[in-house]
Amino acid sequence: MLMIGLTGGIGSGKSVVASRLAQLGAVIIDADRIAREVVAPGTDGLAEIVAAFGDGVLGAEGALDRAALGGLVFADESARRRLEQITHPRVRARTVELAAAAPADAIVVNDVPLLVEVGLAPTYHLVVVVDADRAIRIDRLVRDRGMTVEEAERRIRAQTGDAQRRAAADVVLANDGDLADLHLAVETLWRDRLVPYERNLRDGVPVQGGPVALVEADPHWEAQYARIAARVRHALRPTDLRIDHIGSTAIPGLAAQDLIDLQLTVDSLAQADALAAPLAAAGFPRRAGNWWDEPRYPADGARWEKRLHGGADPGRPVNLHLRVVGSPGWRYALLMRDHLRADEEQRAGYLALKRGLVAGGPDTASYAAAKDPWFDAEHLRAERWATTTDWRP
Repeated sequence: MLMIGLTGGIGSGKSVVASRLAQLGAVIIDADRIAREVVAPGTDGLAEIVAAFGDGVLGAEGALDRAALGGLVFADESARRRLEQITHPRVRARTVELAAAAPADAIVVNDVPLLVEVGLAPTYHLVVVVDADRAIRIDRLVRDRGMTVEEAERRIRAQTGDAQRRAAADVVLANDGDLADLHLAVETLWRDRLVPYERNLRDGVPVQGGPVALVEADPHWEAQYARIAARVRHALRPTDLRIDHIGSTAIPGLAAQDLIDLQLTVDSLAQADALAAPLAAAGFPRRAGNWWDEPRYPADGARWEKRLHGGADPGRPVNLHLRVVGSPGWRYALLMRDHLRADEEQRAGYLALKRGLVAGGPDTASYAAAKDPWFDAEHLRAERWATTTDWRP
């Protein structure tokens, strides 16, 4: 099933987004609600909190006094970490139970306030962050939760910064406007991305490429690669395989098709085949058919065989190439990337070639074939560069 991580700073409006997603059909797992359940009266979670922080965190009827506990932990980093050691494992275990009980075709949304702080982002197929200006969040906390300005600021400071939260996001929903704008953004996300993503994931279908089109270099491509790579690493644990950002989006400043290419280094194609199931479950199903790279001149004529997976997320096209370590195709992908990063003249020549070809409106196959003569020549240039610079993959 599709697992979505939903987070946002306190006062951002995350709960409003969760509520609208529930109305649209998502299964919501609320980490805050679970956190209250695992420390309810009579639980071992509450007993451990009392042992750690004293009877002063209990109310008159024996329930947890959350305000008293909050006063202790939000001003003390070590105390907050101790509380997290008690509650987080219990919350995770209950979350797993609830997700397992959801229908197989569900879109499960985990509403997790501290998703970024505890490093959970790679465990989800997609991370959605609700964002709002700090001043707006403070106003909401004062107005809706009865906090003082100082308390609201302290609560915000206790969480990770907005920049770190946005860096973990595949989708940022801005909530600085009115409720209608936020609802429209949520509905668009649901219709255009989450529903087709769930269907692709369930059917094991990667997103197919559209017409060949170049977009200007996007400074966010590297961060998008990093998030994808983190998901792949999580899916393949405990195996720790090399993952590289390759292709045009890995070359700063180069216009490219909006497609993230990654190379996963394997010891053999048999190992690549064994990884197909966990990669598909993580959102990267195998592309049908046999795949190889065309050998570059001079070559012995043998095809450079590989395995190719794609992304199931319609909002982020991905090609994941599985190549054997030390193979010609594996080496070539890394060498081409590094040479074009280093050689401004060849980078400009490659861009001019791509722009000229795209102007003719080619399909994907003819576009790739038309670049072959340039790649053959570039292979020779790159090999000479590798020799003179002592380059290593």
